Amino acid sequence: MNTSSPFTEEQTGYLNGFLAGIHQAPFLGQNSQGQFTDQPEESVYGTPLDDLSREELIKHEQNGLDCYDTILEKAAKGEFASDGDIFRFKFHGLFYVTPAQEAYMLRARIPGCALNATQLRGMADISDDWGGGYLDVTTRGNLQVREIQPENTVHILNKLVEIGLTSKGSGADNVRNVTATPTTGFDRDELLDVMPYAKAMHHAILSNRDLYGMPRKFNISYDSGGAISVCADTNDIAFYAVTLKEETQDLKEGVYFRVQLCGITGHKQFASDSGLLVTPGESTALASAILRVFIENGDRTNRKKARLKYLIDDWGTPRFLEEVQKKLAFPLRFVPEDLCETPRPKIKHGHIGTYKQADGKNYIGIVIPVGRMTTAIAGDIANIADEFGNGDIRLTAWQNLLIPHIPDDKLRDAQAAIKAAGLAYTSTTVSGGLIACTGNTGCKFAAANTKGQAVLLGQYLELKVELDQPINIHLTGCHHSCAQHYIGDIGLMGTPVKLPSGEKVEGYNVVLGGGVDDTQAIAREAFKGIPFIDIPPLIEALLKIYLANRELGETFAQYTRREKIEELVSLNKAA
Repeated sequence: MNTSSPFTEEQTGYLNGFLAGIHQAPFLGQNSQGQFTDQPEESVYGTPLDDLSREELIKHEQNGLDCYDTILEKAAKGEFASDGDIFRFKFHGLFYVTPAQEAYMLRARIPGCALNATQLRGMADISDDWGGGYLDVTTRGNLQVREIQPENTVHILNKLVEIGLTSKGSGADNVRNVTATPTTGFDRDELLDVMPYAKAMHHAILSNRDLYGMPRKFNISYDSGGAISVCADTNDIAFYAVTLKEETQDLKEGVYFRVQLCGITGHKQFASDSGLLVTPGESTALASAILRVFIENGDRTNRKKARLKYLIDDWGTPRFLEEVQKKLAFPLRFVPEDLCETPRPKIKHGHIGTYKQADGKNYIGIVIPVGRMTTAIAGDIANIADEFGNGDIRLTAWQNLLIPHIPDDKLRDAQAAIKAAGLAYTSTTVSGGLIACTGNTGCKFAAANTKGQAVLLGQYLELKVELDQPINIHLTGCHHSCAQHYIGDIGLMGTPVKLPSGEKVEGYNVVLGGGVDDTQAIAREAFKGIPFIDIPPLIEALLKIYLANRELGETFAQYTRREKIEELVSLNKAA
């Protein structure tokens, strides 16, 4: 071949075009500014590292699931987590709660809010051996252990596995405890036993590594149509059992799930109907697809805008569900709400008392004041569940628990055993709906001692006011609203208050008229910066104003929604 021969015109044109393309296009080793780099620009789901929030950078440096060796190391040295590991340890359910306590809090997952007597005893043993000697029932129907020292963390994680529980993914940017109607499987009113689907979702999360490390936390709930609310409409995904009244598309008449999206009451929003109707068997795949679209597209730069709500606000529901459809092997079906028969209204305070089950047996809802019980009480509950039921125990979003499956011939003895343990299965109109978050004795974010003050408030009101309808009072320590103050008849959010003397004391902002499910509403703010010492007489006055001015059969929430806030404030000043 003669290498000195000139290129043909065609070859010359090809080479000129190739070189021009190279000149105009960035190399693989160039960044977006055209500067040469050794590697392509790193990103997390398309977000450049420089734009990531602090928490996202911590996760990028090391996945929270991979910090177990550090947990072992810190336990051996008796040291608490530091720096980014404080956040990563939450992937294993360990929360370093300094400065409120120089200790860890452990949050266990209780799938579907159901556990057995052996597991409750095991949780009590964990708290006795390595914690503070008490357990907290949360508003997500799970259990927390507090006052844990670093050298005991590994013992606890191992013990959880031995009793058939886990804390993996119970904190940080993960799917929190999957909740279900606490009476599901034996509720006379329910349309469907949702426990198998809640547990299937729980195991899908645990078994798929990619379902961890989302932009922010995520909540999923299943409502069976039963008598007790699980507050499903406050969740990112709410599966509500409904009856389809007539055949449509490829669906026959029967029970399905309507899908609601984007409940986040701390941001004053309930989940709203997406139009979707799915078979119960499709729910796990649908939820997993929703999670994956959120993981791939949620905001990882601004923690305040990183929940599912904000992605759907930006995209709109149609576009979001188009992306979800791409990850599913079955078609999404959009069915008008009026083709579905909605379940019966919930029983307010139906989580307290003795009720008949669908099979003729009984369940008893036991009062756990503000969700806290000693380990001795937990042991008594486990023994009662074993002796008079079948060992099954259900936790509720109302910070109490139920013992089901009690035959008629054992019912009186079970009730007597509950009383002998120092517990109650009946309540006042106030104590049955008194909800409180951890408060500043165990949480650095809380501005008030919510649990202690809730007890004092309840005792005061029971002496001062006689109500003929139940009322819910929610005390939360900060704007994170773990006690969901916006859904209470009366909601209190902790805030520092400066007195005229200059002294700073614990106080609350007060909201009125909230509710969930068939009484759904976001409570409206009525009072700001009230010192706690003034809260009991303020609530007393509000309740007496309600009793004096309500219409026949009107609830407190209905009355406060009907009245203008300014009028309520004015009436209170005159009281």
